[in-house]
Amino acid sequence: MAQGHTAKFQNPVVNWIDSRLPIFTMLNHEYNEYPMPKNVNYLWAFGAIAGMMLVIMIASGLFLAMQYAANTTVAFDSVERIMRDVNYGWLIRYIHANGASMFFIAVYIHIFRGLYYGSYKAPREILWMLGVVIMLLMMATAFMGYVLPWGQMSFWGATVITNLFSAFPIVGDPIVTWLWGGFSVDNPTLNRFFALHFLLPFVILAVVILHVAALHVSGSNNPLGIEPKGPQDTVPFNPYVTLKDGFAIVVFLIFYAAFVFFAPNFMGHPDNYIPANPLVTPAHIVPEWYFLPFYAILRAIPDKLGGVLAMFGAIAVLFVLPWLDTSRVRSCKFRPIYRNFFWILVIDALVLGYIGSRPAEQPYILIGQIATAYYFFHFLILLPVLGKLERPSPLPASISEPVLKGGGRVAAGAHAKPMEKA
Repeated sequence: MAQGHTAKFQNPVVNWIDSRLPIFTMLNHEYNEYPMPKNVNYLWAFGAIAGMMLVIMIASGLFLAMQYAANTTVAFDSVERIMRDVNYGWLIRYIHANGASMFFIAVYIHIFRGLYYGSYKAPREILWMLGVVIMLLMMATAFMGYVLPWGQMSFWGATVITNLFSAFPIVGDPIVTWLWGGFSVDNPTLNRFFALHFLLPFVILAVVILHVAALHVSGSNNPLGIEPKGPQDTVPFNPYVTLKDGFAIVVFLIFYAAFVFFAPNFMGHPDNYIPANPLVTPAHIVPEWYFLPFYAILRAIPDKLGGVLAMFGAIAVLFVLPWLDTSRVRSCKFRPIYRNFFWILVIDALVLGYIGSRPAEQPYILIGQIATAYYFFHFLILLPVLGKLERPSPLPASISEPVLKGGGRVAAGAHAKPMEKA
């Protein structure tokens, strides 16, 4: 009876296992026969690239954890020992350190692709929300990992960021004390950050599995933003999508390797090669580049509590995005007015990233405040209002229609010329 509900495979061992635990049937259905919209482009490969980066980060992190000592007296030296004395330790560390930046590059492109093509709209709300949870977990993991080398920027970055929670009335100070494990950033802080940095990637992996499961229930979006109307609009996941994603992964790995081997410290901060010193404050404390837009939003509000709420609000607004967008059309391809505002949002995010890296002085403060105001204006006012007012372009009847209509016009033209000559 059980074998009647599972796929048949040529390998008898696989068939024997599958009849008792249909794991191969599930894999065949989800990653071989699974129908994908035939018009997905290379922007859809960044989900697979992000998954690959998560695996690389977990694997390299495991090897680094074997050599790292989570103690304030020896943490900095243990990292230097990894770099100098452990076989290929320098390579593993550079893979891990630059891998964090590559992971965020892939995820940010993945998110902006979702924003452009409306991948957050029904029936994909939970899929989108799980993606935002993954980004939050990534930020927490990256922040704690940045503390582990115990350099100057590690120590002072941890001090500044954890102190932000003290802005919350009543519960703020107890939260800070719990994060520190005492009354300042010290050995207990480093220990618990190391433990959480080791644990959270596996939590991310679990949420990624839920994210993929939700994707395979609702189906993948596509550049047109319309649902496939039948088999004519889809292709099997394998070999079409696996080859496309495989090629994109290879190109991305080349880009990644260029940083690992030729510019390994390009995205880091030189102050982190100075051992942590609580008595010497760096001239300019900055987080890693992938936190800079949120850091700029934090500093744009003069009030400490207001800045913290704005920073968390910048992420919370993404969580409720499916209900803020009132347009009945998904893709920006058919929303000519909103498409222009989308690119303004992209520029705004880049400006916030630049401002986050600058000192807290004029004119950077004013620019940061304007950019922060536009960020919230875009999601909270522009998106709901424009969705009601904008008249989108007509949607094609199916994914295949634009291709078939184009082919029809070419064919008609090709046959018309001989007739005209005749």
